Amino acid sequence: MKIALLSYSTKPRGGVVHTLALAETLAGAGEDVTVWSLGRGGDTEFFRAVDPAVRLRIVPFPNGPATETVGERVLRSIDVLGAAFTPDDYDVVHAQDCISANAVGNCVRTVHHIDHFTTPELAACHERAITTPHAHICVSHAVADELAQGWGIKAEVIPNGVAYARFATTPETQRRRWKDQLGRYVLTVGGIEPRKGSLDLLEAHAHLRAQDPDLSLVIAGGETLFDYRDYRQRWEARAQELDLEPVMLGPVEDDELPALVASADAFAFPSTKEGFGLAAMEALAAGTPLVVRDLPVLREIFGKTARFADNPRTFATELVQAINENSPQRKQAGRALAAAHTWQAAAEQHIAFYRTLM
Repeated sequence: MKIALLSYSTKPRGGVVHTLALAETLAGAGEDVTVWSLGRGGDTEFFRAVDPAVRLRIVPFPNGPATETVGERVLRSIDVLGAAFTPDDYDVVHAQDCISANAVGNCVRTVHHIDHFTTPELAACHERAITTPHAHICVSHAVADELAQGWGIKAEVIPNGVAYARFATTPETQRRRWKDQLGRYVLTVGGIEPRKGSLDLLEAHAHLRAQDPDLSLVIAGGETLFDYRDYRQRWEARAQELDLEPVMLGPVEDDELPALVASADAFAFPSTKEGFGLAAMEALAAGTPLVVRDLPVLREIFGKTARFADNPRTFATELVQAINENSPQRKQAGRALAAAHTWQAAAEQHIAFYRTLM
């Protein structure tokens, strides 16, 4: 099959990580795979090297005027990607997000999670990206249930894979470098934004510091298409009120990330909305104690391998208990769960699903 996988960005976001890993595994299975994406701000390549068996088509997408709104940027993204894409070249056209789904229209769509936008342009794009595709995939049953209840759409459930060996086998020298730089720390990955529960984690850090003053909060990542300046300003003001100075790493080089995760005393995942929780699954692969928000989808995915919390105070309590317990049994169960989620299995399920459509 000639397969096109489409993404909206070359940056290290969960959906982009998913797209590249799936593309490489499909290509390894003998499929003809091309990944299409927008190259924002002059990007000509992805955040990491991609297996040469996968063709790449990165469509230039220069920065717009300073006055461009998020809604305008999204609409321009759809227009630019749609104008460049060549659908007749492929047997399967598979969009991984709202922007690429709008750009190509009738396609297979992976719905990683369901957003709720108030901006009219974004709300309309989100709706079209759900209703226009002719087939749907979800990475969890919880999101598939949302699609069924909200739109009457039946989706195929194909869980994420995880690069288990990459996170489970980080060299001691790399882990020691992060420990020497950061000391003891709780890590979260995803930057500061509402969906990531950043304000709640900040409040949890205040409770945590009262119990363990030497434990810092480290925040990695943060690349996003959306404008969260107001939320970021609220977060910074609250950090100042609480006299907190979390360590802001920003985007971390791809080859440095596994050691950063493995060196953390605990991994915090306070997202208010998720489809799977790939970063949290990578933490399990690394053997790092995990505390997540108590959401049905995260109960489904992580079961007894994680601790669950529903407010800042309980998040702090669970983080302390996770660090102090550091249970070998829970760590072993977490690693087994992560190891069971292979990209090979995900690719095989995708291929079988594609064939039913052809």
